[in-house]
Amino acid sequence: MANGNSLDISWGSLLKIGLALIFFYVIFLTQDILTLFIFSLIISVLFNPVIDFLQKRKIPRPAGTALVYLIFFLLVGGFVYFTADILSKELTNFSQLLPVYFEKAAPFLKDFNINQFQSFEVFNKYLQGILLAASSNIFSAASTFFGGIFTMFAIFTIAIFLSLEEKPVQKFLFLASPKKYEEYVCSRFSRIEAKVAGWFGSRVLSCVFVGILTYLLLESFAIKYSFTLSLIAAVTNIIPIAGPMVAGLFIGFFALLDPGLNAAILILIAFILIQQVEGNILTPMLTKKMVGIPPVVVIISLLVGARLWGIMGAILVIPMAGILYEFLKDFLQKKKEETIG
Repeated sequence: MANGNSLDISWGSLLKIGLALIFFYVIFLTQDILTLFIFSLIISVLFNPVIDFLQKRKIPRPAGTALVYLIFFLLVGGFVYFTADILSKELTNFSQLLPVYFEKAAPFLKDFNINQFQSFEVFNKYLQGILLAASSNIFSAASTFFGGIFTMFAIFTIAIFLSLEEKPVQKFLFLASPKKYEEYVCSRFSRIEAKVAGWFGSRVLSCVFVGILTYLLLESFAIKYSFTLSLIAAVTNIIPIAGPMVAGLFIGFFALLDPGLNAAILILIAFILIQQVEGNILTPMLTKKMVGIPPVVVIISLLVGARLWGIMGAILVIPMAGILYEFLKDFLQKKKEETIG
């Protein structure tokens, strides 16, 4: 070459590049399996602090694992069993009265130039299109809302086996980390794991609190679809700021349609008070010694998780994002202290 420079690539470098390409190609081929494993890992991370606590109380790990997962399945199954009938009746009643609600709401919504509300026929076709896209058949509907029965079975089976193993993530991190960071990474992950699991548990308790009080509030005003609306309030409460606003819009809308303006104002004031109690009293009490995940991290995690993996991804990505956020924050703080020192 004219400048006398030459590119020298050793066989060792070529081998490393080839192995890296093969590694990423295998990941690409097995991305679905990798996703299942990540979800299983997150679930085991959420349950492991409780299982570790039971193990410290002399309960064998296999027995503690079985007990924790059994209680979880009983709670979820019991909730579905006792609420499915109520939810079904309310949704059926709503579908029958939809033309009446449309006539009441259409004049107001037309002022915003929303084309879907020009007539009930147009709105009905629009609604049918949404429902058709979401549930073209029973299998796609199950996949949309639950990720498929087989997928859920596989995720929880892997999660149970991961929980049976004591500190599986810490063992992997110990092997994967550089020598000088081994102890730091493993000990830090154990603390973050417990705190993030506690944060997630506190959010679930806060959602239950909001859901129950909202249901009692709506029942006291004899609002229709009180259970469905309180369920919406409970589920959306996991989203900071935006969640309560969405739930408040739904509640205010249906209260305005049936009891009227005065009742709707009172209900919204009471709902805001419930949110204030949850946000300023209950949540600080529950998360006093736990990780505080910033709202922006929660919202971004929900959006990314929902975009990639649907409803289940939206929920399960939050703990993973919390762990990564805490690790990054702690790492940057440590580097800053080393630089100053």
